[in-house]
Amino acid sequence: MLPEKAGSADGLILLGLGESFLPALRKMLEDAQFFKDFTGEEISVLANYVGAYEAKQGTWIFREGSRSSFMCLLVQGRVDIIKESAKKISTIRAGKTMGEMSIIDGFPYSASALAVEDSTLVYITRHDFNKLSEENAQVAVRFYRQIARLMSLRLRQTTGALVDYL
Repeated sequence: MLPEKAGSADGLILLGLGESFLPALRKMLEDAQFFKDFTGEEISVLANYVGAYEAKQGTWIFREGSRSSFMCLLVQGRVDIIKESAKKISTIRAGKTMGEMSIIDGFPYSASALAVEDSTLVYITRHDFNKLSEENAQVAVRFYRQIARLMSLRLRQTTGALVDYL
C-alpha cells in the first residue's frame, strides 16, 4: 500500500515528492485546516518530509490490520473508513486526515480506508515523522500537538456518542 508499494497497478499514482514538487506540497499543506495554525516557514519545513499520491476510485489506501505506518491528509476527493464487518464508520472529506495513530504507536490500522472518489492525498510516514523530530523538533512538536488535539476531539465525540447507549 501507500507509500512503500504504491504504483499505478494498484490504483495509486505518485504525484510527487522532494525538491521538484515542494511548491505543490506546500500549497496542499497550506490549504488544509489541519495546518491552519502553522507558519509559512513551518509548512515549508514540513513539505520536505511528505509526498503526494492520487488514489483512483475503488483503491484501498490502507487496510484494517496492516502495519504500513503513515497518515494521510485528504487534499481532494472522498474516502470512506470501513471496519472489516463492512460497516462504514465515517467519510473523510478534503482537508481532513486519517491514519494518525499509526505514526504514533506503530500498531496496525484499526479500520480500512477506501477511496470512493478519485482522491489526492498527502502522506507522511512514521519514519519521516521520526526524521522530522530529529532534524526539526519544533515543527515536529507542533505537528504532534495537532495530532493530539485531533485525537482528543475524536475521543470526546466517541464518548459523547457512547453515553447515549449507556
